[in-house]
Amino acid sequence: MTFKTKESRLLLILGGVLVANAILSEFIGVKLFSVEETLGFDKFDINLFGVKNLSFVMSAGVLTWPVIFIMTDIINEYFGVKQVRYLSVLTSVLIAYAFFVVGGAMKLSPADFWVNQEIDGRTVDMNRAFAGIFGQGMWIIVGSITAFLVGQFADVLIFHRIKRLTGERALWLRATGSTLVSQFIDSFVVIFIAFYLNPQYDYTWKMVAAIGLVNYTYKFIIAILMTPILYVVHGIINRFLGKDLAHRMIQMAARK
Repeated sequence: MTFKTKESRLLLILGGVLVANAILSEFIGVKLFSVEETLGFDKFDINLFGVKNLSFVMSAGVLTWPVIFIMTDIINEYFGVKQVRYLSVLTSVLIAYAFFVVGGAMKLSPADFWVNQEIDGRTVDMNRAFAGIFGQGMWIIVGSITAFLVGQFADVLIFHRIKRLTGERALWLRATGSTLVSQFIDSFVVIFIAFYLNPQYDYTWKMVAAIGLVNYTYKFIIAILMTPILYVVHGIINRFLGKDLAHRMIQMAARK
């Protein structure tokens, strides 16, 4: 397959968007934000499984995850399970590579004039700031990559199981349904590995369950809200490919 065909160009674009957003999510994910305060509300005071004062504190990585889920479902729809699995493994390898490169960059000796700089009237140690932002712990990196892979594999499996039952109808059901299940898995796997198994933290099963459930509630709502956008992207691709080619690709993908 060359990049002169419509289907090859489409796969290149969709795969590129998937990989770029996944890597971007890992690096902006170091910032935690309050969903309630961002929307102008007071923080919720949630009590789950005896864990108190919970609120919707999310990683900034959730900004790009909806794009990843849409790309995953669209690639699954037109190219099949094998392509999604291949891109998921490739993305995980590239994420690990990106963290390896950043780790090397952190060990470089900083230039003297760069270290202390004035930002908003305050002197900032740029080298420490760089390490603080990009220097994520190994447990978090492993947990994040593992959760991504497990979630992606679960997504494609459920997507095709639903598609076998519904055919080409009910795109919303297979896309949103697979995302909801995969995100449920993702929400708990990353917390379990990054914090429960990590000896630096004293997380209990109740804390993993409570925090994971709160995070999943947010992702559940976002997945539902993204459903109309999925149909918009689907329509754009159908127009780009043409009705006949799009139909053939969807049928071939279902058999792969």
